[in-house]
Amino acid sequence: MRQRPIGTATRGTTNPNRLRRMDRWITAVHGPALRRSDDPVAVDLGYGAAPWTAVELLRRLRTAEPRTTVVGIEIDPDRVAAAKPYEREGLAFVHGGFEIPLDARPTLIRAANVLRQYDEDEVAAVWARLCARLAPGGLLVEGTCDEIGRRHVWVALGPEGPRTVTFATRLASLERPSDLAERLPKALIHRNVPGEPVHAFLRDLDRAWATAAPYASLGARQRWITAVRAVSADWPLTDDVRRWRQGEVTVRWSALRPGTDVS
Repeated sequence: MRQRPIGTATRGTTNPNRLRRMDRWITAVHGPALRRSDDPVAVDLGYGAAPWTAVELLRRLRTAEPRTTVVGIEIDPDRVAAAKPYEREGLAFVHGGFEIPLDARPTLIRAANVLRQYDEDEVAAVWARLCARLAPGGLLVEGTCDEIGRRHVWVALGPEGPRTVTFATRLASLERPSDLAERLPKALIHRNVPGEPVHAFLRDLDRAWATAAPYASLGARQRWITAVRAVSADWPLTDDVRRWRQGEVTVRWSALRPGTDVS
């Protein structure tokens, strides 16, 4: 008898191209792992009321590894039924939840805007369950974005647990970096308070952004690069100017982990 899906249905809100920033990062950073895999399977977990994000994920990942297949998993059976007409070679939709009801262990699990409705104290168990389903060398990417994908923050985790936090934004619409705080994933959103490391990081990035204001005449991209380079002296960033140019910055999880001493 098949296991009952684990989890609860999300609101299902989705839009085409909403997850482009996350997908772009995954393709750049995780592409080598997809190419090394004998069976590169990616999961779009909780894709919502329409299948657009899974369709787009397949197209984008295949630019890195043409053998990649994508499985969209939804806990709402009506959403699975609605997505079935979009199935094609390399793309399938199945009913399920956090148990990831696949025979193969995926090389990638993407869970965007899924844990927002859960309590903070439930996140660690969900992360552990999903990481346990990953193939060796696999990656879980869990995060939150706004409705049209201008602002996005996600945590990347391996089978051993969380590794990094990435902040990504459309620079032309950014007033200050701390605007991204409203899109922090559930593990961090309630920690954006004085004394917590994520608050200190955004505070420092805001200060660097303000100091870099003269570079705005060269464009928001140059201002962002200058600000991120400034905070790299005090925070363990894992990326470089090639990603900063995309409106991103990635920080080691160990530096932003809730409860870490920032004194």
